[in-house]
Amino acid sequence: MNQINPKKLLNSKWTAVNPKNKEKHFTVTTVEFDEELVTSCSIEAVMSKREAIIQWQELKDTSQWLQGWK
Repeated sequence: MNQINPKKLLNSKWTAVNPKNKEKHFTVTTVEFDEELVTSCSIEAVMSKREAIIQWQELKDTSQWLQGWK
């Protein structure tokens, strides 16, 4: 399980364990907070610039995501 500090989530880099459409490397582009809680998180694929909204807790799952670009 990846340890994540929600306040350091913005601009963090992630690698998808199972890439789809040749999109392997991602950057967190937006994080919205409601007081201390994260309400929304968007990631952007480095190659295609496609954006997707995800639940930030998904990034904790090491079977789906690795911290950094591997």
